[in-house]
Amino acid sequence: MSVPAHAETTPGGTTSCVILSTPDIDRALSRIAHEILESNKGSENLILLGIARRGYPLAQRLAARLEHIDPAFHAAASTGQLDITMYRDDLRSNPARTPQPTIIPESGIDGRTVVLVDDVLCSGRTIRAALDALVDVGRPSAVRLAVLVDRGHRELPIRADHVGKNLPTSSQEKVRVLLRETDPEPRAQGHEDCVVIDAPVASDPDVARAPGQTGGGARA
Repeated sequence: MSVPAHAETTPGGTTSCVILSTPDIDRALSRIAHEILESNKGSENLILLGIARRGYPLAQRLAARLEHIDPAFHAAASTGQLDITMYRDDLRSNPARTPQPTIIPESGIDGRTVVLVDDVLCSGRTIRAALDALVDVGRPSAVRLAVLVDRGHRELPIRADHVGKNLPTSSQEKVRVLLRETDPEPRAQGHEDCVVIDAPVASDPDVARAPGQTGGGARA
């Protein structure tokens, strides 16, 4: 996937702009890790579950930061992955999805504080599916949500407890989160991990606007 060094227009009439670079994402994850510890009053009984696919590497990175901040937290034993493929409400209209393994820490999640981790929050339907999947895994004492990007446009009463960046977008824009673990294509230094907005170029200059300006719409 191509990543521009700055905002640029492609031959197809789409403007691509990097919103978060690798250092930006690193800082956002470090801040979220501190927020999680503060909210939980430490790392006791804390479990991180990344929503497949990009939520899992983000959960692993958060877990590594938590372990660095609080050595009492054991990242490898407290991090897992949650697959929501069979719980999605769009499965009939889009059945061509490859399920990922659900990985639950050996200690389980019963009575624990579970932090669900995902890359982008928009309508809230992915998180609804994750909550349904979680019920089949165990009964945590509390469930919280951490996302790298919140682009708004909620369709369900769901909000994130920890957000890397609030990013207002329009329905015409597409948000791409590219990570080394899931998107290994070579990218420029500083963009090994990045968040990119692709937006169509408006033909009328009166309605043209920069990517990220507030508008109606749903997650791409």
